[in-house]
Amino acid sequence: MKVTESTPAVLLLQDGTLFHGKALGKIGTHGGEICFNTGMTGYQEIYTDPSYSGQVIINTTAHIGNYGVIDGLEAESSQVQIAGMVCNEFASIHSRETADGSLQDYLAKANLVGISGIDTRALVRHIRTKGVMNCLISSEIFDLPTLQAELAKIPSMEGLELSSQVCTKEAYFVGDPSASKKVAVLDLGVKKSILSNIAERDCYLQVFPAKTSYAEIAAWNPDGYFVSNGPGDPATMPYAVETVSQFLASDKPVFGICLGHQILAQVCGLSTYKMHNGHRGLNHPVKNLITGLSEITSQNHGFAVKMDDLKSSEKAELTHINLNDQTVEGLRVKGRKAFSVQHHPEASPGPHDSRYLFDQFVDLLN
Repeated sequence: MKVTESTPAVLLLQDGTLFHGKALGKIGTHGGEICFNTGMTGYQEIYTDPSYSGQVIINTTAHIGNYGVIDGLEAESSQVQIAGMVCNEFASIHSRETADGSLQDYLAKANLVGISGIDTRALVRHIRTKGVMNCLISSEIFDLPTLQAELAKIPSMEGLELSSQVCTKEAYFVGDPSASKKVAVLDLGVKKSILSNIAERDCYLQVFPAKTSYAEIAAWNPDGYFVSNGPGDPATMPYAVETVSQFLASDKPVFGICLGHQILAQVCGLSTYKMHNGHRGLNHPVKNLITGLSEITSQNHGFAVKMDDLKSSEKAELTHINLNDQTVEGLRVKGRKAFSVQHHPEASPGPHDSRYLFDQFVDLLN
């Protein structure tokens, strides 16, 4: 059975709030942790970002799907990663001449269950007050007790390890083998645009599965190490902390983004915590405390590094701060060529204010 413009769907939140709307994608029942992204463009990049694994995305921009999708070029991984999608107006037609197809067909092929026709402004205001929580979308079950029983089966994102599930299963190469520098990537859920940003700076990359041993990675003799973004709770990843601690001990340059930032922080003895809402969007202001300049950044994270831990640390120091809520946005390790940021300098989608961070990493390789 295919979704039509009149196919009904429901959205049930963990606190019992129920919304009625119209189905999109595939008819079915699925759920996860609901959160919102304030970006006005780049929905295909968002849906294919491995960092969103296990999460249902609310798009706060009013119209979704109006420019269709492009196979490969605008995808951040090989498949749709989100657990569900919520929007206000879902476009059944698209207008971009270069598009390969409609968003509806793309999501249906990916077996994605979604809902449109929702008052997303009211929904986001509710979540901003109550905090992120699990939810369930269904276009086939409308009995409330049955929906509640299905929702209860969804695990909490806090305490959930997902990187080993979404990362590559086999090591692979990116870039020109004749490039002047070699970078080993620990794949915790890496985005393709991050890899291309490093590769285009005269680097040859080998991307390793999340649980690859340090000995195997170091055997390739890279000039530096990159620790990627990814989904889940950073506190559940002692294997990654152990590997990155050995990266640091090698005295070679280390750069981490998002989850990689949180793992590097743990190596330095800092704690992480689950945020009330997290940061997901393209317009988050961040101040670089080293240069004194501010940047508009792209972000996607539900966990953060504890500021008090960083301020009292003897191993690391604060380099970037979020100007909205004063949370940690970047750090560097004292006495090492190692640094990390919570935001996404590749910014796909988003502004390119922070892409200089890739240049800084590559400069350390020289």
